[in-house]
Amino acid sequence: MRGSLLALAAAALFGVSTPLVQRAGSSVGAFTTACLLYLGAAMVGALLREPVEREAALRRTDLPRLLWMALFGAVVGPVALAWGLQQTSGTSASLLLALEAVFTALLARLLYGEVMDRRVGAAMLLLMAGGMLLVVDRGLHGRLELLGLLAVLAATASWGIDNTLSRAVAERDPGQVVLAKSALGAIATAALALAASERLPNAGQALALLAIGAGGYGISLRLYLLAQRAFGAARTGSVFAFAPFIGGGLAVALGERSPSWGMAVGGAVMLAGVLLHLAESHAHLHDHEALDHEHAHTHGDGHHLHVHDPMPKGAHSHPHQHEAMRHAHAHVPDAHHGHGHAAP
Repeated sequence: MRGSLLALAAAALFGVSTPLVQRAGSSVGAFTTACLLYLGAAMVGALLREPVEREAALRRTDLPRLLWMALFGAVVGPVALAWGLQQTSGTSASLLLALEAVFTALLARLLYGEVMDRRVGAAMLLLMAGGMLLVVDRGLHGRLELLGLLAVLAATASWGIDNTLSRAVAERDPGQVVLAKSALGAIATAALALAASERLPNAGQALALLAIGAGGYGISLRLYLLAQRAFGAARTGSVFAFAPFIGGGLAVALGERSPSWGMAVGGAVMLAGVLLHLAESHAHLHDHEALDHEHAHTHGDGHHLHVHDPMPKGAHSHPHQHEAMRHAHAHVPDAHHGHGHAAP
């Protein structure tokens, strides 16, 4: 439940950001838009850093992964989205972002072995079918709209890679992760904006994009990382797939009148896929190997059995050891349940 609520809050913040970016950045270059969004996110990361007693700090060995996360998540993804939003409708672009869950789930399966049963597989097929309907529908409205939607599709693939990469740093202080990734992305896109000679936005546009980035990319990413910590990359991506429907609803509320029957049917099929994925339940007898690691945790969850004198209140972080054990309970592929499965 905690993971679902965190992912849903992250989805709401990111979902409303998509139509807002389309309005605030309508005449702003794609590189400049991405730079301002992640500059706002970096500010949030700097403000939300936690002391080492509460959250595990980033390490030097995390830098290569953070560089890849910044490339896909803070450069390629937002630049592709910003350009695509200038060519297609905010509603269709918002809905297509649900395919981020497909890329995340498939990559989590390939890289981390996260289990995908028949229900999850069917959910992914529904999401893909709905996405194809959206692409075909927008393609009928003109070549430029189709290219815009394909750019949004590239953004979803980039963020799927970013989501999968971020699973390995989900146990680190999320404020530090947001700061590092966003700062690297803002620096890279600022350099690209200068190289492309993009014009500077006016003060109103700059402030709006900074604010959108702070909420939709900074706070949202922090919540997303906490959700990944709670119940794995694939399931976080699935709950996060509600973001497009939130964004699409806001786009219509703001006066956009582009929805068509193809868009409505595609969106309904994708929503069915999200709901099917969330109905998954996974429980079986499983083994825990001995494990040493460091992350924020509490006691009483059946996995953190070490003792303190005195026992700290609330979440705290320190290096700790898990003894080997075997038990059965409903679980998700979090940091303590990375075991393999004989069959999906």
